[in-house]
Parts: sequence; C-alpha cells; structure tokens
Amino acid sequence: MTTHTALAPAQARARLHELTVIDVRTPGEYASGHLPGAHNIPLDHLDAALPALEAAADRGDLLVVCASGTRSADACATLAKNGVAAATLTGGTAAWVQLGHDVHRPAGARTVWAMERQVRFAAGALVLAGLVAGRRRPAARTLSAGVASGLVFSALTDTCGMARVLAKLPHNRPRPADLDATIAALSG
Repeated sequence: MTTHTALAPAQARARLHELTVIDVRTPGEYASGHLPGAHNIPLDHLDAALPALEAAADRGDLLVVCASGTRSADACATLAKNGVAAATLTGGTAAWVQLGHDVHRPAGARTVWAMERQVRFAAGALVLAGLVAGRRRPAARTLSAGVASGLVFSALTDTCGMARVLAKLPHNRPRPADLDATIAALSG
C-alpha cells in the first residue's frame, strides 16, 4: 500500500510545473476557480479514472486538491489503497486563494456555489421548513431534528452525507464528454 503526503500551498506552488494536479471537487466548484493546469475528476468518479491516474502517476507526482483538504485526503487514501502515490494540498484551494496564488476559471463557465455553501443552504432551508410546517403539524419538526442530528454527526465524523447527496444534482455532475476528455488527457 502506498501512503500519501501533504504539501503546503507554498511547496505546491514551487513544484506546480512538475505536478499533475487533480481537483476532486464537483465541476461547478472547479469552474469557480482551480489551480493552474488542474484536471477535474470529481471524488465520486475517482474509481472510473483510476487507470488514467495510475498512468499519470507513472509519469510524475500527483497533487490532489479540493476546497479544504478533506475530500482530497479521502481521494489520496483511495489512490494509496490502489498503489498510487499522491499528495494532498494542505488547506485546499481555500488556503491557496487565501495566500493570493493564481486560480484559473474556464471561459464562459457558469459557477455554482461551493459545496459547503450548498450544504449550509440546504440544511438551513430544511430546518426552516421543518419549523414552519411544525407550527401546523408538530410532527414536521422531526425534519429539523433530523437535519440537526445529521450536522452533529457530520462534525463528529468529518464526513457529510448531505454533500454526497447534493453532489448528485445535475449542476454538480460532470458532463460525460468533459470527464472522458480529462481521463484521456491523463492517460496520455
């Protein structure tokens, strides 16, 4: 089994020219700004892209990035289980941007909210709906309690089931042609 390492944004920036950067965020998040030269392989498509990622790793070092570093660490663990060495970007693109490093945005791409913002909106809307509906039907408050329980569980386990569900929405899914082109480029 291969282990993964972490690179600080300054280290990654200094080595960017020699790294193959894999961004595991949703396509919408990727379109909102990504590291120069990054390839978008959403986390839930990592297994399908494994042969291409193995080929890319044979040619040089992989750097896996996401918004905060959590999803990229999960991706690195998956890659390590399959014998592919990869590093994660400490603090993710948020840390990269905070340090003033350049990000690229595809021309004409529509941006969507970051996954964390989508989760906050969905959770807040569901809690509010449960409370409002609970004024007429008290049992509807269980919706609010369920969301609150999910948020506590998410914080304790550093996972997010709601993000996994939201990632399945059409605006968060890669277009098959884009994903195929990315996999072909990495195979290459």
